[in-house]
Amino acid sequence: MAKSTKVTLPAGPVRTRRAYFDCRFGQLHVRTAFPTTGGFDEQVPLVCLHPDKSSSRWFARFLPEIADARSVYAPDLPGLGESDPSLGGSVADAAAAISDLASDLRLREIDVLGVHGGGAVALELAQARPELARRLVLVGLPEADRLPRVKQPGLVMRTRMDTAERIARLKAALPHAKFVDMADYADDLFDVAPITLAKQIGTYLSARP
Repeated sequence: MAKSTKVTLPAGPVRTRRAYFDCRFGQLHVRTAFPTTGGFDEQVPLVCLHPDKSSSRWFARFLPEIADARSVYAPDLPGLGESDPSLGGSVADAAAAISDLASDLRLREIDVLGVHGGGAVALELAQARPELARRLVLVGLPEADRLPRVKQPGLVMRTRMDTAERIARLKAALPHAKFVDMADYADDLFDVAPITLAKQIGTYLSARP
């Protein structure tokens, strides 16, 4: 009787999908991407938070690149994209909605990537739920005058649009962060260099503390 041989097929490209999840304000529209290996969360899942007046579409080119080793979720923040609005429209409301999303997905620990205003939401979430938010990555610094101080380690990727004043505020809020210079880029970083970003962010998130 002939022995059967197991054939391993090469992994295909990462595909993004869209779904809706419940939160205290209604529903969040979320773009998702998962590793092609078939297993979920080989590494800590990543939640990506877009800038103000934008949507999860901001990460359209980035999600397939960063999801090679981890599950990735990019929600439309409340009142933006296709998500229901919150009552107050505040940063705290947005952080609460992301907390609800993590609970709905039964995620015990996440890493959080925030861009501009999404960075302010990431900091708010990290302060409100330090047991949930493991590491932070900020690209393009938030413009908020007051930022909560957090204990989590972080990676801050500065672009040529970031002012010295905002960098100083962020260093006070994230005393354990590593700052790297992306001076060749402005707000177009996720469009023109998604692979470069994914490699740098993925390496940071995968490194041992």
